[in-house]
Amino acid sequence: MTHPFRTMRVGFMGTPEFSVASLHAVADHFTVPIVITQPDKPAGRKLQLTPSAVKVAAQSLNLPVVTPDKIRRDSELIDELRTMNLDAIVVVAYGQILPQALLDIPRFGCYNIHASLLPKLRGAAPIHRAITDGETETGITIIRMDAGLDTGDMVLRRGIPIGNATTPELHNQLKTLGAEAIISALYAVFDGSAVFTAQDHAAHTYARKLTKEEAHIDWTQDATVLANKVRGLTPWPGTETTWQGKRLKVLRATPCRQSGVPGTIVSLGDSGLEVACGNGSLLLGEVQLDGKKPVSAADFIRGHHITAGEILG
Repeated sequence: MTHPFRTMRVGFMGTPEFSVASLHAVADHFTVPIVITQPDKPAGRKLQLTPSAVKVAAQSLNLPVVTPDKIRRDSELIDELRTMNLDAIVVVAYGQILPQALLDIPRFGCYNIHASLLPKLRGAAPIHRAITDGETETGITIIRMDAGLDTGDMVLRRGIPIGNATTPELHNQLKTLGAEAIISALYAVFDGSAVFTAQDHAAHTYARKLTKEEAHIDWTQDATVLANKVRGLTPWPGTETTWQGKRLKVLRATPCRQSGVPGTIVSLGDSGLEVACGNGSLLLGEVQLDGKKPVSAADFIRGHHITAGEILG
């Protein structure tokens, strides 16, 4: 297949696995003279220095890759970028704020793939927060970047229903959608048909970073709120409660309509473990006791002495 803009020079900036599909798409359609990603970081029990997913992908594609520590302070790299005759730069979850000096380099600008329908859910954790906030739809927005946090003019928005997706499931849908959307957006930019639409800044919401403290389940909350929390905080920081003084992770849960004192086990059986909430109840479908493997709630019940009326912490 012939790509009409193959000679357009497009830099790429990204770091996690979410960015890899977009790197492959950009490299397939355009010329990529440079890939910029975060430095190798310690990972695993041995804290071995590990390259980012984007660095691994760039090397597999034989693309030049650099890993500046702080790009805002790397004047040498910014000067080098000025010599590359870049038409655009694509930015996908790079992980650092870009200086205006860099944003000004490409002829057509820098374009960010953001995993929400802007202006909703600007910030660091839009996929998780779309689920925990109870949104029914999310998507991808391609923006021409400015100095603000996800505040640039929109080039393209594509939405998808969330349904009962968990964060990993939604992540996989959106990384594919983002890779498709950035190609459509850049084609429109390069052929002059792109329409740039300002965001309604007064309508913006913020997707704050995740914290370990959010893992705790407050049983006085609404059952639907808690079910969204379980789906949205998977796999990290997860959601957890206590049973007989031990930490119990909740990996899968469904809102139901039983009532009782919040935190009380109201029923248990093959369908799971049902716990009363502030409004309704939560049917736990999969759990993990501290130090043990994840199991279905039914298997957990069969393997432990659990009775209705017990209270989870």
